[in-house]
Amino acid sequence: MSHIYSIDAPKKATNISVNSDLIAKAKAYKINLSATLESELERIIREKMKEEWIEKNKEAIEENNRRVAKRGTFAQMIGRI
Repeated sequence: MSHIYSIDAPKKATNISVNSDLIAKAKAYKINLSATLESELERIIREKMKEEWIEKNKEAIEENNRRVAKRGTFAQMIGRI
């Protein structure tokens, strides 16, 4: 799966506040905080982008669903299913 951001972009130091017990547990399990944050941010942003795309294309999706309900899928129309 390709990234939604430039993996070649330079790293930027950032100050964040995280529950100290959570940080201690992550360190005990040797969890890379930076990599985990990047991964989760990408997952969340990807989900937001998906939601935006669905909203932007809502009318076309609904029209396609109406067409399929009325006529069937392309495969059904040509008799393959």
